[in-house]
Amino acid sequence: MTAGFVDAAVDGGVDAEIERIGAAVGGLVAHDGRHGADGIAPVAVRLWRRAQRRLDGGHVPGARRNDYRAAVAETAELAGWLLFDADDQRASRNATVHARMLARQAGDRSMERFALTNLAMQDVEIGRPGEALHIADALLSQPRIPPRIALLARIRRARALADLGCGPRAADDLRVARAALEDSLSSRDPAWTWWVDECEVGAHEGAVLLALGDAAEAAARLEDAAYLAASRSDARGSLYFQVSLVQSYADARAWRECEDTLTAVPATLETVVSGRNRRRLRAAMRGVLRDERSPRWLRHTVHDVAKATGNGPT
Repeated sequence: MTAGFVDAAVDGGVDAEIERIGAAVGGLVAHDGRHGADGIAPVAVRLWRRAQRRLDGGHVPGARRNDYRAAVAETAELAGWLLFDADDQRASRNATVHARMLARQAGDRSMERFALTNLAMQDVEIGRPGEALHIADALLSQPRIPPRIALLARIRRARALADLGCGPRAADDLRVARAALEDSLSSRDPAWTWWVDECEVGAHEGAVLLALGDAAEAAARLEDAAYLAASRSDARGSLYFQVSLVQSYADARAWRECEDTLTAVPATLETVVSGRNRRRLRAAMRGVLRDERSPRWLRHTVHDVAKATGNGPT
């Protein structure tokens, strides 16, 4: 698989190569949804680096450089996402910053905005809500920003505001995002926004509610989003929601629901390999063990799951 994804992008003319890069990106995205990012993040990095070397080496005709540069930006963006999910945050940021730079040079405003939303996402993940807020505000200040990108920027801003303790403002952004979700994709929305949907919004609503201390309502939102992820065979999404529900049930002290969800995780981890979600799972299990009110039988389950998955909570 590795050779197929990478070697297909290095032979032939520019038009054919751009098409093959697109096909490789599509294959990697599909694999990520089924099996997670850890195994293919290095493949995406190699795809990006090889395409970048051709661009840097002057092997692309001047009339086609921007088209080819936009294709390289897409590979860098994908590498950044996969590295993010594989939990190599430093390398992820490097790839995403590079994607933004290439997209700007190519005049690809859509991909530049995609990279910016990903940088804001990572800022939330690594505890830099102020930076995420700055990026989201900058996106929302742009004139005629496509509706789905504005929706995503509001989600990023809501996550940052929740982490900063600004509950009412975060709730306002979520309400606007939820209302915008009812509108169909417009002709101005780029193709990559296909995944900005009910499931995505529900995931972030749950995360915001959890950050604001409403674990019971967070669990309710996450349950709905998890059902959607399962119904469309989104294995990586299902793992994300399982881990989120373990955390929200634990915070709400819904011990039986926490155990039921926790015991389902090992089967998912047999299929999906995601360093970020394994880290999140360890944190959720630590939370159960540190809560003096968690029942002994649930603590035993935590240790059993940790042993079964090789993912100890300490």
